[in-house]
Order: sequence, then structure tokens, then C-alpha cells
Amino acid sequence: MADFRQTLTYLRDLFEQRGISPQHRYGQNFLIDLNLHALIARTAELSPNDVILEVGPGAGSLTALMAKEAGAVVAVDIDPGMAELTREAVEDFPNVRVFNADALAGKHTLNPQVVDSLRAGLAVSPERRLKLVANLPFNAATPLMSNLLVHQDLRLTRMVVTIQKELADRMLAEPQDSNYSALSVLVQALADVEMIRVLPPKVFWPRPKVDSAVVLVVPRSEKRALIQDLAWFHAAVRRIFLHRRKNLRGVLYSTWREAWTKPEVDELLEKLGLSGEIRAEAMNVEEWISLTDALKVRLGPELVTKTEAELGFVGEGS
Repeated sequence: MADFRQTLTYLRDLFEQRGISPQHRYGQNFLIDLNLHALIARTAELSPNDVILEVGPGAGSLTALMAKEAGAVVAVDIDPGMAELTREAVEDFPNVRVFNADALAGKHTLNPQVVDSLRAGLAVSPERRLKLVANLPFNAATPLMSNLLVHQDLRLTRMVVTIQKELADRMLAEPQDSNYSALSVLVQALADVEMIRVLPPKVFWPRPKVDSAVVLVVPRSEKRALIQDLAWFHAAVRRIFLHRRKNLRGVLYSTWREAWTKPEVDELLEKLGLSGEIRAEAMNVEEWISLTDALKVRLGPELVTKTEAELGFVGEGS
């Protein structure tokens, strides 16, 4: 079994022995504070009913820590050198499966092989639930978390992730905040979000140029139930947010010009109690839900499907 004391000295020596180094193209910044590994594991509230997805396990320190308490761990690393180090770190844990693969098969699609492995772990018992627990590679964080949130059948109950603080700020941002975005709307519409701790660059190797944060995201079924069509909601919010600083009346008309006249846009907005002058960046989650529901009815199946297809959301979560 590998030594799990993955401090800076340990990692530098290990990487030198193997002739490997952190890869900037994979967004690799290794967490070298062991107390923070423990914080992440505690926040995950691990149990034998948990199937853990870890993306970017690096040398496998957190993987091994979680394997002691979780029912199953699926660790995915795009870097073959890191995947091999993780395999060595968890060689005594039969409940861990390590993939040398990209967790994403595209910007809006999870890797089917990874999804199949998660489903197999969940199928062991109806009590099993999925958790994403990871020091996420910076370049994969947003699409990975978004995909997991909208995936319908994976029984996701918790995400405990280390991400750039800028991304954490976006997830927590309120309307009119400069960080408010389509991601803010999606996450808050589906889950409760909490920033657990801000992390300075010095707790990583190599040191990133920005602060990071440990964030807890807890999906809520009562919130999801308010959204009639999740794929459409996700696609429509993203499409409208492409023009976040333009007034809503103009964006709706120009985006779906073939569907209606400007007076008809005004009529829909009036029924919803929305001003045509409001901007995407000023709308709260409840207003987004009511708008996207009304848009789906007004635009009809053809334009809804076309919009989803253009943004890659057809069949997502199915």
C-alpha cells in the first residue's frame, strides 16, 4: 500500500522517482495540506451507502482516505501517470475502480464508461447514493458539476469540491452581482450551496495564481420538482444569458424571431409580471423558472428541441 502522507516533499520525491511532473494542460494543482484532505472527507459525510466519484485523484491520497469509509469509489484521471499512482495508492481497496479517462465525453456529456461504473455501484442497493468528492481540475469543474446536477438517474446527494474561488463566487452569486451567471441560476435552482473554506495558493503544488475554495452543494428534490423540463430550463437559461446585459424583450424576440412578434413578446412578459426592460443578470431563480415554463409552451416542441440541440442538451440526463 502506498504512503498517503502526500505532502509537498512526498509528492516532489515521488514525481522525481517516476519522471513525471504536474501538467498545466490538465489543470493539475495538488492539495498538499493533509488537514484539508480530512476536512473534505468530513464534509462529504461518507458512509457505506455512498458511491463516490472523484475526478482528478492525482496521487490517490484523498481516494484512499475515502475508500476506508465509502461503499465504492470511482476515481477518474485523464493523466495516465496520475491514474497509475492512484491505482498503487488503493491497491488494498477492492471497492475502488480507477479509470485513465476524461470524465467528460464532450462539454455537455459525461463519459458513458464512467456513468456505467457509477450505475453499477448504485445498483448494489437501493440505499446507495452518489457523491462527487474531488479536488477538481480547474478546466473541468463547471461542465462536470453542471452535468451531474442535471443527470436524472444517478441519485446525486452531495458534491464536496475544491474549485477556483471565482467559480464558487459565481455559484453563490445573487441577481445584479457581477458574478451572477447561468451557472448561478442552474445550481441555485437545484441545490443548496455553501462555501466551506477559502484556500490560499500556498496549500497547493504547483501554486495557482488565484484563491480556491471548498464548496458544498446539496441537491434538493423539492427544488427540482419545481422545474417541469430540466434540459429545457438549462438550455434556455444559457441561451438567454448569452446576452445578459441586453433587455429581456429584445433577447427573446431576436433569439426566437420566427416564433413571434414584439407585441406577442410583450404580452407574454406582462402575464409573467416581468418588465421587458429587465436583464438576464437581474432575474431571480423563481422568475427564471416561470419564464422558461412559459417559453416552452409558447415556442412549441420544434423550437424547444432545436434550442436544446444547438446547446447540446437533447437527451441529457436520460
